[in-house]
Amino acid sequence: MSSTLDKYCGSTFWNDSYLDRPDPDFPVCLEQTVLVWIPLGFLWICAPWQLPPLFRPRHSRGRYSKLYLVKQALSCLLFLTSVIGLIITLLEDLGNYRDPTPDKLNPLVLYVNPSIYAATWLMMLLIHESRRRTNNENSPYLFIFWLLSVLCGVFMLQTLIRLAIKEGSTPDLPRFSLFCISYGLECISFIASCISDVSSEVKAAAEKNPQVSASFLSQITFHWYNRMMIKGYKKPLETKHLWELNESDKTQTIHANFERYMIKDLKEAWRKMERKQKREIHKDKEQMNGFSRSVSQDILVMEEKSRKDKKKKPKKEESAPKVAEGWLVLSIMKTFRLVLIKGVIFKLFHDALSFVSPQLLKLMISFTADTSIYLWKGYLYAILLFVTALIQSLILQQYFQCCFLLGMRVRTAIIAAVYKKALTVSNAARKESTVGEIVNLMAVDAQRLNDVTNFIHLLWSAPLQILVGIAFLWEELGPSTLAGLAVMIILIPVNGVLASRTRNLQVKNMKHKDQRMKLMNEILNGIKVMKFYAWEPSFEEQVLGIREKELKVMKKSSYVVAASLFLITCTPFIVILTSFAVYLAVDPNNVLDAEKAFTSISLFNIMRFPLMMLPMLISSMVQARVSCKRLERFLGGENLDTSAIQQDPSFESAVSFSDATFSWNKNESPAIKNVTLDIKPGRLVAVVGPVGSGKSSLISALLGEMENINGFINVKGSFAYVPQQAWIQNDILQNNILFGLEREESRYQKVLEACALLPDLELLPAGDQTEIGEKGINLSGGQKQRVSLARAAYSTAEIIILDDPLSAVDAHVGKHIFEKVIGPNGLFKDKTRILVTHGVTFLPQMDEIVVLVDGKVSEVGSYKTLKANKGAFADFLNTYGEGDRSEEGEATVNVVTEEDLTLGDDQEPQADEHPSDVVTLTLKRENSERARCRKWSKSSVRVSLKKAMRDKVLASEKEGHVEAVKGQRLIEKEAVETGKVKYSVYWKYLRMIGWMYSLLIMVLYIAQNVATIGQNLWLSDWTSDASYYANTTYPSSERDKRIGIFGVLGIAQAVFVFLGLFLITEGTIAASRDLHSRLLHNILHVPMLFFDTTPTGRIVNRFSKDIYTIDETIPLTFRSWLSCFFGVIGTLFVICLATPYFTIVIVPLAIIYYFIQIFYIVTSRQLRRLESVTGSPIYSHFSETVTGLPIIRAYGHQARFLMNNEQIINGNVKCIFPRIVANRWLAVRLEFVGNLVVFFAALFSVTSRGSLASGLVGLSISYALNVTQALNWLVRQTSELETNIVSVERVSEYTKLDNEAPWVMDHRPEKDWPDKGEIKFLDYEVRYRPELDLVLHGLTCDIRPNEKIGIVGRTGAGKSSLTNCLFRIIESAGGKILIDGLDISTIGLHDLRQRLTIIPQDPVLFSSTFRMNLDPFNRYTDEEVWRSLELAHLKQYTHSLPNKLQHQVSEGGENLSVGQRQLLCLARALLRKSKILILDEATAAIDLETDDLIQTTVRTEFADCTVLTIAHRLHTIMDSTRVMVLDAGRIVEFDTPSTLLQSQGLFYCMVKDAGIILTGDTAF
Repeated sequence: MSSTLDKYCGSTFWNDSYLDRPDPDFPVCLEQTVLVWIPLGFLWICAPWQLPPLFRPRHSRGRYSKLYLVKQALSCLLFLTSVIGLIITLLEDLGNYRDPTPDKLNPLVLYVNPSIYAATWLMMLLIHESRRRTNNENSPYLFIFWLLSVLCGVFMLQTLIRLAIKEGSTPDLPRFSLFCISYGLECISFIASCISDVSSEVKAAAEKNPQVSASFLSQITFHWYNRMMIKGYKKPLETKHLWELNESDKTQTIHANFERYMIKDLKEAWRKMERKQKREIHKDKEQMNGFSRSVSQDILVMEEKSRKDKKKKPKKEESAPKVAEGWLVLSIMKTFRLVLIKGVIFKLFHDALSFVSPQLLKLMISFTADTSIYLWKGYLYAILLFVTALIQSLILQQYFQCCFLLGMRVRTAIIAAVYKKALTVSNAARKESTVGEIVNLMAVDAQRLNDVTNFIHLLWSAPLQILVGIAFLWEELGPSTLAGLAVMIILIPVNGVLASRTRNLQVKNMKHKDQRMKLMNEILNGIKVMKFYAWEPSFEEQVLGIREKELKVMKKSSYVVAASLFLITCTPFIVILTSFAVYLAVDPNNVLDAEKAFTSISLFNIMRFPLMMLPMLISSMVQARVSCKRLERFLGGENLDTSAIQQDPSFESAVSFSDATFSWNKNESPAIKNVTLDIKPGRLVAVVGPVGSGKSSLISALLGEMENINGFINVKGSFAYVPQQAWIQNDILQNNILFGLEREESRYQKVLEACALLPDLELLPAGDQTEIGEKGINLSGGQKQRVSLARAAYSTAEIIILDDPLSAVDAHVGKHIFEKVIGPNGLFKDKTRILVTHGVTFLPQMDEIVVLVDGKVSEVGSYKTLKANKGAFADFLNTYGEGDRSEEGEATVNVVTEEDLTLGDDQEPQADEHPSDVVTLTLKRENSERARCRKWSKSSVRVSLKKAMRDKVLASEKEGHVEAVKGQRLIEKEAVETGKVKYSVYWKYLRMIGWMYSLLIMVLYIAQNVATIGQNLWLSDWTSDASYYANTTYPSSERDKRIGIFGVLGIAQAVFVFLGLFLITEGTIAASRDLHSRLLHNILHVPMLFFDTTPTGRIVNRFSKDIYTIDETIPLTFRSWLSCFFGVIGTLFVICLATPYFTIVIVPLAIIYYFIQIFYIVTSRQLRRLESVTGSPIYSHFSETVTGLPIIRAYGHQARFLMNNEQIINGNVKCIFPRIVANRWLAVRLEFVGNLVVFFAALFSVTSRGSLASGLVGLSISYALNVTQALNWLVRQTSELETNIVSVERVSEYTKLDNEAPWVMDHRPEKDWPDKGEIKFLDYEVRYRPELDLVLHGLTCDIRPNEKIGIVGRTGAGKSSLTNCLFRIIESAGGKILIDGLDISTIGLHDLRQRLTIIPQDPVLFSSTFRMNLDPFNRYTDEEVWRSLELAHLKQYTHSLPNKLQHQVSEGGENLSVGQRQLLCLARALLRKSKILILDEATAAIDLETDDLIQTTVRTEFADCTVLTIAHRLHTIMDSTRVMVLDAGRIVEFDTPSTLLQSQGLFYCMVKDAGIILTGDTAF
């Protein structure tokens, strides 16, 4: 081969003598062949992937950029140089043709090379044109080709220059000139390939996302990300600054791809499972057949008996359907296969390169030990170390980019899939998972899969690295390697046991966390009730009790982690010590030299990472497997089967039930039985029946929400649905009404007027642009229902389904809505209407009435017909309408709900609103006797929205308002922290840890690093024994001393680490305990106003995420930061000690490092904050969607909500993606600094050869090789620490909130106070905040002992404010309240609240036992508790429960009916039985039967008490001693009911409005 090439070149191809000299060079033949073929071969191999666009049809001509023209010109010039080279050779040979001696002719290479180059440059022209046609001229192949060309050309250039210098002139001037020109053109072409060249369309897209136009060099160095870093450094980033996502990272793209494979793999998994089940059944049958032949009759009888006994068990098994498993991972792998393959390629290259560094280190040590080796080799090794490390860094970052992008995309795919499944899942499947569990699938399980995919390649990479590492170590230490390996293998199960113990403790800890957060949620949801009852201390004690358990487990977990880290610290030196000790012991001739020692240590360091990560990865995979199963169970669950809901246009009826039988679950008894019903188009049909007769089930069946057992339903047209409990989105009011439709002004106006919403718009701060809070928090029940009705009215649906929408509104409002919307002349007049109702008021106006009894249609007909039949309908009328007919023949008592037109009475004006507006409207509406008395009429609501908004705008202009109307946003967005975290926050945290602890931790970490440096210096000194005892036997005493001290220093390191971790655990847990107890204590002491203006989620976040960060993340980050910081300092110290010249480069490297990390920290910190802020809407939108699922499905808006969800996820991914890239951007730059440290450490080792021991060189370079990762981690941990310490800042912020008055004061009332129950208001005034107007204006009145006072008034009158004042929920702004002569403002809040009793409107229960819900302080005996339950009509029910008083109440009391919950609240009041009882609309939300029970008990048991009743149903206060009528915060009437009715004032009008029949002075 060599001789052939010699002939081909006309010179020697290879000779060792070329390198065996002080000034080495390659032979010219090698340069003309191998160094030419490398770049050209690469280009020709890659050409097939570059040229295809040339052969595709051209859709557009593209454009000719300046850079494209430059590139083509350069290629043409290079082609010319090749042709000229060929011509020169031809001319020379033709000149010598007359004397055709072969020696005189030019060698073949001078013909071949120009020809190959000429063909290459022609192909280059085609490749450029091909890239232009794709609108993207950035090609990685071309960049690599030009780079290889330039690098390979350097050798030829230096050879020619050296030859010219040696000979004094250029021997072959034409070829020398041509080479210099062509090399210059290649260099320019290389520079041009580094510059991005894209079309104008791509340039426009690059404004929104620079990555799309980034060149290859920019991509691999993440240079394109500089803009974001500079922007983030100049000013805090906001979501508007973030770039658009790549198409491949958008939720729409990811979900579409994932769903395609998911559906296919899920079907295949189901098929496999069915086949397997069939095989098992077949197998069982065969076994049974074989068995039956040989068994006796009595065994068969026994078997039959046991089969009968087990008949119930299969039902249970059937109810939990089997789920197809194992398909999810397959789907993920198929969807993201390209990213996985890229990751595999990058990881393979990186792992291969990681084993090059130890070999180069070995060569470097041998170079410093042997002065006979040429100096140029030392420089070559230094350069190779740098180049290897540089390429390794770039490949590693591309690998990490692949892994983290994969994780991000997997998380996106899972969240999107879970959301979509939630929209389509059947009710039976949905019941298996609570909303919280499904949110956990999105938050926890998706994150687990994200985390595990980040390191998934270690599954194959770790064993490969270990095997290769062992092979290299065997070469160094021989069989002694096995000793070190044995130690590693022994420690794997130990680490595994510790990891398993940690995981078990974490599971236990999570249970405590869940328990604590569940209780905290309940406390925050029921905070008002808790304040009314003065129960805060009991609940504080419960939370702190759970917290102590949590901290105890956390401490155990931290100790296990400390033991694990102790082992991890011990492992390297134990492995090294064992290997070296065995190596020295097996053969007396074995001496440890620097080469063996430091090469082995480098190899052990490479192996340490996979060995450490493998158990962790397996543990993570076990967790991920659990998550996969959970996700498979949910995603593989049954979808809603709507096949029973047909749309056959041949039917005449709008809705037709044909022998329809439906149930909520296939295993349950049907709720709708054999219903056959026809509803003609345009008819108004009422569905009535007693409670539990199946009215709502009929609606759910029609909407396709139930399981079809038999028959079908045919529907002609689309649905609009108004549920019994209105569903309101967290959006502006207008969007709640439009619900995805375009706004048409005239239609919109009509709907607002018809739904009686115009007066509300006048009151709302920004009209229909006012933001409605979560679950419609700033709207009353009636307003929510009317918004829900307006949504249906604005829709274009043909069939309107109304599930008792009028029960939540006042009688007069109900009448208006019926006339304007539902009735024969309303907006719905041409549409088919199905109205479920308990009321009988509007039944005479129905076209048809359907009576349901026990899920079956009992009667169908008109009002008169059914009444005459005296069947089920007549019974219904007797139950719900008996004696409640008004003058106009309308039975309205049952629907009398004094509905709030603006804010509910239980929700006084919010912090952002002016109560004066409420007052103004009330005065305006009720300014005269005539206005107060008139019925709700057209004139009272016909206020133009435009006019209302115009007036509002004019008013705001007069006041000089330029911003949005005050109060337009109910709750302002939570402020995102910006800028650097103040040092005071760090000091505060360290102070909480304890100054002594903090100091000792620092000392221990310094001591650990000193021990590490000492150990390594000792090893360096140990290696010098090889030369010292070169010609003599190595003394065993010296060997033992070396091993012993090495071991002692290693153990010292581990002990210091363990002690440091122990102190960090103790200190950080003390800080966690302190911060949490302060936070809890303060939250329970803040006034009610804080909870009204702060979303619960914001407070919960402090107790969950922020406390979790303080508990677990900060200690971990703090530990890592200390370790990295002292590790870097130690590394630099050792390098400087070995090569003092290194101190020269430390300063410039430190400056570069400082600026890189400053840029990174500022941007990364803000991106982390934005990621947190944009993550919450994913879960809140999901919870909102699940709550309103029947409405979304009914309107057919699933696609719109899916799109919204995708946009919300994209918003979050837009923050995650730049954070991932920021980490890669940082790593590339910091690793470059680290690589420079390696280079200079190696370079100074070369220059200091002779004066430097080889052991120190090995130590210096091996330290430098490790500094790269340490530098990177130090910045990352600094950023993490700064990001996470914000949690301390956020928690501290809530520990400084202003508190309400003290719970107990020095001045305490008598034990039996109040003993009379006399209440006096003396010129009492109150306002919600100092800057707002008064809501109660100088109230003065006397309430005598044992009086029964009814309190009434229209919206905003101040009824609930009065209650709040008695309990000092809001404090006085003037005047005072005396109870039995004692000023309530002079005593503690708990002394006051414990002596009063309230039955609130909302029956708030806590998830605990019956007994705890009645008596949290255990102050009463069981007999007293049973007595209270008996009086509350709950004794019989409680006795029937298995655990009686210890029966667990579920969250929010969901396992009790609304009536039972309210009766339990009554039992609380009976147990306390103070002299003063307040009923705050206590019967507003319950049925008439429970109402009657409560009223009866109150009358009998509280006969000797003062009772204040805020009335909702006016008939409940008609027998009061006196009635107080409030209006605009003033008492306008206060007398007996009969006197007030005779005076025909405001009270008279309200009674008349309510439709109560007046006979003389009596109301019935």
